[in-house]
Amino acid sequence: MKTSIATVSVSGSFAEKLAAIAAAGFDGIEIFEQDFLASDHSPAEVGRMVRDHGLEITLFQPFRDFEGLPEPFRSRAFARAARKFDLMNQLGTDLILVCSSVHPAAMGGIDRMAADFNALGDLARAHGVRVGFEALCWGRHVNDHRDAWEVVRRADHPQVGLILDSFHTLGRRIDPETIRRIPGDRIFFVQLADAPAIEMDLLYWSRHFRNMPGEGDLDVTGFLRAVMATGYAGPLSLEIFNDQFRAGLPRLVALDGHRSLINLMDRVRRAEPALMPDLPAFPPPATVEGVEFIEFATSEAEAPGLESLLAATGFARCGRHVSKPVALWRQGGVNVLVNTATEGFAHTSFVAHGTTVSELALRVPDARATAERARALLVAGLDQPVPAGQMAIPAIRGAGGSLIRLVDDPRLWDVDFRAESAPEGAGLIGVDHVGQTMPYDEMLSWSLFYTALFEAERAPMVDVADPDGLVRSQAIRAGGLRVTLNGAEARRTLAGRFIEDSLGSAVQHIAFASADIFATAAALAERGFPVLQIGANYYHDVEARFGLDPGLVARMKAANVLYDEGGSGQFFQLYGASRPDGFFLEIVQRQGGYQGYGAPNAPFRIAAQKRAARPAGMPRV
Repeated sequence: MKTSIATVSVSGSFAEKLAAIAAAGFDGIEIFEQDFLASDHSPAEVGRMVRDHGLEITLFQPFRDFEGLPEPFRSRAFARAARKFDLMNQLGTDLILVCSSVHPAAMGGIDRMAADFNALGDLARAHGVRVGFEALCWGRHVNDHRDAWEVVRRADHPQVGLILDSFHTLGRRIDPETIRRIPGDRIFFVQLADAPAIEMDLLYWSRHFRNMPGEGDLDVTGFLRAVMATGYAGPLSLEIFNDQFRAGLPRLVALDGHRSLINLMDRVRRAEPALMPDLPAFPPPATVEGVEFIEFATSEAEAPGLESLLAATGFARCGRHVSKPVALWRQGGVNVLVNTATEGFAHTSFVAHGTTVSELALRVPDARATAERARALLVAGLDQPVPAGQMAIPAIRGAGGSLIRLVDDPRLWDVDFRAESAPEGAGLIGVDHVGQTMPYDEMLSWSLFYTALFEAERAPMVDVADPDGLVRSQAIRAGGLRVTLNGAEARRTLAGRFIEDSLGSAVQHIAFASADIFATAAALAERGFPVLQIGANYYHDVEARFGLDPGLVARMKAANVLYDEGGSGQFFQLYGASRPDGFFLEIVQRQGGYQGYGAPNAPFRIAAQKRAARPAGMPRV
């Protein structure tokens, strides 16, 4: 099945758009008329440019305000159409999108509109082109694909068909199952877009907030299942209007788009196997069983500071890699690696970001299968030579150029390491979640990455108030992996300063799980763990807000522990002070099925971190 994307979905000049779309692996493009008009190339030149990139022009769009018009508007509309058909002949494309009219003079009437399209079909046939009619969800008389189909059906012309757009159907909450009643050969083209669930004017929502399938809240999978059930076999195309994408890097946006289409078609065939879209076979989304290890890239000069923090957190150095300068630190079920290599991937990560989390290893049932799915979804891998006698662990690129290792063999610690059992630590029993901080315009990309690759769910996006701006946060849960994506736009926020200091996206904090946070707090105090100091005002409020026992609040205040509730569950948090680079640790305890991350406490944590931070502009030493 051919894949396509509208040029309006990608930023840059027309030439830059073409290069990005071709590099991402699309088969074709929809030429948005404004992109063509803004270029200084002739129609024939544009057609050659597209074909030289190995692409085809799947659609020319949009042609507006055509049907149901009185004279003299009707004659002018046909004259405009004839000129557009000539232009299409020069471009080398045979399909134009006619969107339902919003013209104030449009009269409506199914038969009147059908007659217009029948006449337009005759004109199109004379030019060797086809016409597709699309219902805009804010159209004056036609704003439902069922009405658009009735117009096409009554027009009864072989050159006239229906164009479907997931946003226009789902945005109006029209049941996509109604599409199954439409003959597939009368559907000329299908456009796909997702969007967050926001109550607002449909036109404004469409023009600014569309995103890639799988990045929003619309049932695009259900929509495409209905389309495929009709027997439709034409292109699947992305039409994305999004301010963020218009400012993004063309190649990254295009790559995300193609990945979203592959993932969408895969979801369709797994939900309804009889449909069988034209897509190569590859493994299903993986279940993450847990975090196997976290690896820091650092230097010999900076390693002592990092290892001092690990020791204060209850970790003990209990092993070393058989051939690399990688130390193993352990506590409970947590493995942390400290890599001081002066060459290779870890060293490159350190040079780019400073001391940073360079690798996150995940336990999966079948590492090779997960890596194969990643390749099918256009996720870059990393192939490194493996010394004889050591294990080859598949690796894929993650946020900020970091690596995600895929582990399914428990012999790792016996083969690649000389390891010992860890002594009793401070009561940490696992990795609860990992916080990745990134520019806001990367958030949707990495949300799609996790949900396409793994069997994962997205929590609703929340706004976190920093005194110097908003940070948007979204949690992803994939079995034993929890990731919080924190997107910053304002440079003065803590998240923004971290991105600036680390030169890009990176892990800013790691949360470890404890079964008894107060016992852990006492053990950490004995080890000199640098605890983030929380102001007394917080504890006066939390006692009243939740009706907590004063004795419990006194213990929380003494240990700088924060508290939240959700459903019937409770959540305790203890933060470590931030390192000079902005990285910090967190200890949490979940009770009663609590599934959140203590979001109401974030402003108080940020305020405390800002009080303790170096002044903005002061260099790190």
